[in-house]
Amino acid sequence: MDGYHGISLADWVCLTYWESSFNTEAINHNTDKSTDFGIFQINSRWWCDDTRIHTANGCHILCSQLLGDDVSVAINCAKRVVLDPQGIAAWVGWQKNCKNKDLSKYVAGCGLDKSFL
Repeated sequence: MDGYHGISLADWVCLTYWESSFNTEAINHNTDKSTDFGIFQINSRWWCDDTRIHTANGCHILCSQLLGDDVSVAINCAKRVVLDPQGIAAWVGWQKNCKNKDLSKYVAGCGLDKSFL
C-alpha cells in the first residue's frame, strides 16, 4: 500500500492503529445508524452493504467481508475510499492523530528505510 495515491505506509499503519487498534474484527455503531467495520473501520453508509440500512456500497461488498484476518478485501476497499476527494482525510482517526505528525514510530523496527514514512 506504500505510495498508493501518495499515501505512505506509515500513514496507513497510523490510520489502522487509531481507527481499530489493528483489530480486524472491530465493529462500531454510529449515531446515524451506520456501522464501521474492520481494521480500517469502513462505514456502511457509503462503502459496504450491512443489509440493515440503505447504503451507497461504493466498494460493492458486504460489510461482513471487512472482518477477519484476511484483510485483502478491506485493503481494496480502503484504496477505493482514498480515491474520493477527501482522500485519507475521510478517516477522523487519521485527521486527529496522524496528519502532519512524525509517523516514524509506526514503522520503527520493521526494517524499512525512510521512504516508507
